[in-house]
Amino acid sequence: MTIPEHQRSASVLTIGPYLARTRVAYFSMEIALHPEIHTYSGGLGVLAGDTARTSADLSLPMVFVTLLCRHGYLHQEIDAEGRQVDHPDPWSPEDHATPLRVKVALLIEGREVWVRPWLYLLKSPAGGSAPVLLLDTDLPENQAEDRHITSALYGGDHVYRLKQEIVLGIGGLRILGALGFQIASYHLNEGHAALLALDLLRRYPRPPDQVSPGQLRYDVAQVRERCIFTTHTPVDAGHDRFSYELFGHLLQGFVELDQLRQLAGSDRLNMTRLALSLSGYINGVAVKHAEVATRMFPDYRIRAVTNGIHVPTWAHPAFSELFNRHSKDWGYLPMNMLRFDQLPPDDVWRAHVSAKADLIALTRRITGVSLDPELPILGFARRVATYKRPGLLFSDLERLAAIHAGRPFQLVFAGKAHPHDAPAKELIRDIHQVIAKLAPTLNIAFLPNYDLGIAPIVIAGADVWLNTPEPPLEASGTSGMKAAINGVLNLSVLDGWWIEACIEGVTGWSIDDDGKGSHFANAAHLYEKLEHTVLPLYYEQRERWIWMMMQSISKIGSTFNSHRMMLRYIAEAYLPRHGVQTNPHV
Repeated sequence: MTIPEHQRSASVLTIGPYLARTRVAYFSMEIALHPEIHTYSGGLGVLAGDTARTSADLSLPMVFVTLLCRHGYLHQEIDAEGRQVDHPDPWSPEDHATPLRVKVALLIEGREVWVRPWLYLLKSPAGGSAPVLLLDTDLPENQAEDRHITSALYGGDHVYRLKQEIVLGIGGLRILGALGFQIASYHLNEGHAALLALDLLRRYPRPPDQVSPGQLRYDVAQVRERCIFTTHTPVDAGHDRFSYELFGHLLQGFVELDQLRQLAGSDRLNMTRLALSLSGYINGVAVKHAEVATRMFPDYRIRAVTNGIHVPTWAHPAFSELFNRHSKDWGYLPMNMLRFDQLPPDDVWRAHVSAKADLIALTRRITGVSLDPELPILGFARRVATYKRPGLLFSDLERLAAIHAGRPFQLVFAGKAHPHDAPAKELIRDIHQVIAKLAPTLNIAFLPNYDLGIAPIVIAGADVWLNTPEPPLEASGTSGMKAAINGVLNLSVLDGWWIEACIEGVTGWSIDDDGKGSHFANAAHLYEKLEHTVLPLYYEQRERWIWMMMQSISKIGSTFNSHRMMLRYIAEAYLPRHGVQTNPHV
């Protein structure tokens, strides 16, 4: 159900310039648009934001759809015992977006739930723009409990979560139709919007005389021609699953459950499997991740499109100024950064010193910790989860202290744990206990409430970017890419994107293991590499260090960027795939 045609005029005037040209709709549960717009939690949303910025740069015919989430995701406080305290992180849509007058009604639990989009225009300095629709159920037409469906990102229980995914997938699809978009392809960034594909499927019933017992009664091929699915999760527990009883209760009569079980799993509704079954183009977000995903879901062809970053967004101002002096188009043709290995070394170091000074000032302002600009800073900042192993560096405190005694260094940590992830919260407490134990010998700072406002400063200001995931659980990772374009050298376990980017002793260093990804083997090699390779190079071979910075900027910046990523999607997924076999699985 939609509001009458005459009430759409204001919306059409606002969104009108995009209606005729837009052919691709990109759906993501979260998206990082601006530091003051709290519609993201971590890497998935930051990637979606970089995708939208690149779409604006290239004037691609795309529209982006997400949830409004007035209360944001999580404002993190660290108490006196080092424990994470969760607070809402509200923002004001009225300050950044325009409410559109089109509304659609969904039937959830047998009652109408109205959804209204807000429009945010993400504008590129190059002159293009990308429309972003933020879906909102906080409307007077809705009952109190339904007004809160789009309040908090990843909040509530599994019932709340499925309601959000109904609004995103089904509501988003119908909002696009009500606004007048003529979408050819739908790109699902993770499985949260998989119900979009199911709603499309309901529109393509097969003639009864062409359906044998046990076969699907819908034309799946029609949907696969229009759906693209990017999976980010190499951990089985990370895929959303819901009981069919709950699905039937919330979406009464929406689709026959015997049909849905053939697409989404026999026991529970697996949103990833549903998206896989109904998408004609499927990809993982790194070469290794595509291999892992293929082992998890062997019935599907899963390609690899390695993630990339929006380089102009993540380059520190001092580096942007340096890059501008040597190339006028590096921000929009980042492939040209390949020549940045010829930048003047002294200028590269000066830019780094400026970025480092900003991190030192930020750390002092937020935590009171004074970092020494002459000592190397190791940075570790990302979503806190057990598989990311933020405590790997602290596996042997005596060894760590001995390394520091020989060649001192400093540490900066940041990251939020999901409100319901108790083990991750315990990791944050453990880090603070280590900070207290090693102080004042080893300078360690933990920056609370890591977000889009401080992330560019933290990432650009470190000397070494540390990444220690448990292989093969890192799908891609993009923080190291952001560090690299600022001349920050990666020291990372070989997993995700770093398998493709690491040239040992050139773009950074790998942390090896015993072939089994064991904690102790990784920790031992981390200490070995830090003590005998990384720190000696920093202190004793500054020219070689700066040379590596330039290699990192040129080789990683020119390859692991979102412009390259989007060109892959355009060529392989968005354009008609003539002669390319679609997903054969039914």
